[in-house]
Amino acid sequence: MGVPRVLTDEEITEGLAGLPGWERQGDEISRTYSIRYHAAVAAIVTIADRSRRVQHHADIDLRMDSLRASITTHDAGYRLTAADLDLAHRIDAIVAAHQALPLD
Repeated sequence: MGVPRVLTDEEITEGLAGLPGWERQGDEISRTYSIRYHAAVAAIVTIADRSRRVQHHADIDLRMDSLRASITTHDAGYRLTAADLDLAHRIDAIVAAHQALPLD
């Protein structure tokens, strides 16, 4: 498979335009969702399952009333790749299915 191709700054900006609520901090993208604790736990289980299937995962921080997902590609030297943007779309759909409201 090899090392995934690292995205250019322009590609990252373009990709984030289609991911409202996601923000870039250096070589990582992240988003915080407002969500009840037990709904977040269920969402995390689904995120973990889907992540395993696509062989890419997010760092997840669970709080009483929020869930934060942060993504970077470890295999690309902790840089951003197309896999990160794809996983962000998947996480958005999963959290939406668990009735989350994104924080503004």
